Parts: sequence; C-alpha cells; structure tokens
Amino acid sequence: MGKFIFNKTDINGLYVIESVAINDNRGYFMETYNYNDFKQAGLDMVFVQDNQSKSKKGVLRGLHFQRKNPQGKLVRVINGEVYDVAVDIRIGSPTFGKWFGIVLSSENKKQFYIPSGFAHGFYVLSDEAEFVYKCTDFYAPGDEGAILWNDRELKINWPIDNSVGVILSEKDKLNPSFSELYT
Repeated sequence: MGKFIFNKTDINGLYVIESVAINDNRGYFMETYNYNDFKQAGLDMVFVQDNQSKSKKGVLRGLHFQRKNPQGKLVRVINGEVYDVAVDIRIGSPTFGKWFGIVLSSENKKQFYIPSGFAHGFYVLSDEAEFVYKCTDFYAPGDEGAILWNDRELKINWPIDNSVGVILSEKDKLNPSFSELYT
C-alpha cells in the first residue's frame, strides 16, 4: 500500500493529498511528505521554507499571494479545523478566477497542494487551529498581493459561523476585489 493518495481536483495543479496513517494502541504514525512519492505523482517541487500559524475561531487569513515570487504551498492542519481555499489567478488558465475549498483538520489529516499562481486563504472553524505549510519560494514582504475574501465575483462559499463572524487583520480588510486586480 502506498503512503499517499493523490486526489486531483477540477482545477489543474490543485491536489488533495491523504497520508496513510499506521494506527495502533499508542496512536498513529504517518509521513506527511516524501520527495520521491510526490515526484512519482507528478509533483516535482522543492520546498525552501516551512511556516506555522495559530489562529482562533472565526479568523480568516487571505486571500494572499506573491506577485513576482509566487509560492507553491503544501498545507495541513495539526490541531483543529479550517476551511481552506485556493483561487486560480494564472492569467490564461482555463480555470482563471475559479476557486476550490476543502475542510482540513487534525482529524482527517488531509493536505492540500496549491501550486504557484494561486491566491490562498483559510477560515478557522474550530476553537483554535494550528496551520502548517511548506513553501516553494521564500516569503518576500514587498511582493505581497491579496484579494478581498468575500469578493462578489469569486462567490466563495465560506462556511461562516454567524455567532462568531469573520475576524480579519487590518491589512486584509483593505484588500482589493478580483476585478480591481484583473480587469
């Protein structure tokens, strides 16, 4: 049995990846990344930076991207649950402006591979969530771009908990719309 199941999405390049966990009375063990297995699945990228964040329920981070130094990301949740979204911003792509969302949690142990050329964000569903991701390029502070999380054109179906709402950074409150960036 393989260590990973690579599930393609309807958007070229996006993958939901399931690691096969070995469970016993002590708990579980699983690989979360193996260069050879990923390469065999057609995901031949090199990661140069790992990041981790902790957020409380209702926090929405995104939709972020880098303009000149785009990052591919392999994301997962090690504690809690989030709704994770990627938006295709590859000009000329047949799925330009389309989005894909998935629940990632410490329970389902799913990972999401988002290649460069996508905006990315997530909304915290649990009381808190710890989110980790590997990046294919280094973070470049002057290279940041972002799209408004609730853009009317994108119509992302965020599962917002109305009792909590959405908690945004001051920066994310000012993000431009998709059409402001791409028309």
